[in-house]
Amino acid sequence: MHLPKSTKNLLTIAGATIAVISLLIIVLLFLVSTTFESNNSFLGIFIYMVLPALLFFGLILIPIGMIRVKRQEKQKVAGTPDYPLWDFNKPSTRNAAIIFLVGTICLVILSSIGSFQAFHITESNEFCGKLCHNVMKPEYTAYQNSPHERVNCVECHVGSGAGWYVRSKITGLYQVYAVITNQIPHPIVTPIESLRPARETCEHCHWPEKFYDRKQKNKIYYLADETTSAWNIQLQMKTSASNSAQGIAQGIHWHINPNVKIEYIASARSREKIPWVKYTNLKTGETTIFEDPAEKLTSAQHDTLETRTMDCIDCHNRPSHNYKAPQIFIDELITAGKIPRNLPDVKVVAMNVLNQDYSTTDSAMIAIKAQVTDYYTTMYPKLLEAKKTEIQQTIAGIQEGYSQNVFPEMGVKWTAHPNHIGHTETNGCFRCHNDKHQSASGKVISRDCNLCHNIVAQGADSTMEVSNSFKPLAFKHPVDINDQWKTKLCSECHYKLY
Repeated sequence: MHLPKSTKNLLTIAGATIAVISLLIIVLLFLVSTTFESNNSFLGIFIYMVLPALLFFGLILIPIGMIRVKRQEKQKVAGTPDYPLWDFNKPSTRNAAIIFLVGTICLVILSSIGSFQAFHITESNEFCGKLCHNVMKPEYTAYQNSPHERVNCVECHVGSGAGWYVRSKITGLYQVYAVITNQIPHPIVTPIESLRPARETCEHCHWPEKFYDRKQKNKIYYLADETTSAWNIQLQMKTSASNSAQGIAQGIHWHINPNVKIEYIASARSREKIPWVKYTNLKTGETTIFEDPAEKLTSAQHDTLETRTMDCIDCHNRPSHNYKAPQIFIDELITAGKIPRNLPDVKVVAMNVLNQDYSTTDSAMIAIKAQVTDYYTTMYPKLLEAKKTEIQQTIAGIQEGYSQNVFPEMGVKWTAHPNHIGHTETNGCFRCHNDKHQSASGKVISRDCNLCHNIVAQGADSTMEVSNSFKPLAFKHPVDINDQWKTKLCSECHYKLY
């Protein structure tokens, strides 16, 4: 086939070779991924991003080489035109034009398909969770064990619309740069300020008007004694009013009642301390400001700190990436039967092992196995053979709980990313509901337990106390601490356990 002389140069030939080889590899890998139904995001990135970039690089080299030859000819021969002459009477020109036209059409079609596939790859959960494996491992692991594991990452982190898609990709470019240059903080700083407002994402599924009825919550806690005694508590969560027809006029979700606006100022970026709260009744215009006199904000702080309107994420701040406290995930593993309760001191052993910091996950796995084995060797040597299966099961259970909630390589654990739902391990609800925030008229934001839930049953297996009417039970602490639970925040003791 005759082609113009300008195509016969090393740079053009190299470009054509790179382009052809890249195209062949793309086709080959595409056939392989289709045949074996592979959804591997890394293979997809290679097929639809890396190799196409190499293909375009090769294609760019072709005209660059031709232009270079033309310029060299111009320097040698006076009167050579500045631009190439297309004489379709010449076979070489016609051949070049046909190749260019057919190649352009094929390239446009392939580029459209590739761009569509690349878009879907960048929107996939694997792309979000596995591309930067070490950085995103904690988030991806917690996500897979969350109630939202079937909700795609982008549905919350991006949402619908081209504007937020473009914004997320621009933000992602910096994140890629930060990973490559090792500038990612350990742990990643939260809350994430570039997220779309919760009401534009969460409320696509969880619109407030949908959730009227109250919810029954049953929990089993285990004491750190020899028999790992169980303590049951059943709560009626007041997610709405007592009558479902009243919707969110009352109850926990009253905070996002469309007739109410709650604003607050946090004294630090983490939003763990909230010294100033403002209530506004949007129907009447009535406003009330509550302040913590022990941590009253200065005028300068009022001017510089963000006044935030309360939304879903202020309480549900770990909806898909919750790192549970050791006490919580060990209780759940015992309840699920993954850690045998009939092994003496099993909760004691687990808490002793987890009340330590480890430099890596591998060293933690080794330490868990060694310390559990050493404990039963020392304290219950006769059980080493008789309860060998239970001991091995305990080791595996503790390792599973640790690997799903603690990630030392990234500095991630429950204390680094506290969950604001509840008030046991962290202040959560008690950031505001602590009997300290007071208005000018003397009204306080109450910490009364019955504001959010009623206790309908509680106690040990053999001595369960059950409410036989609509009247809630008075809280009874599993361990006798007198009335300290009435005057202290739960986190003052529970946080110090770890």
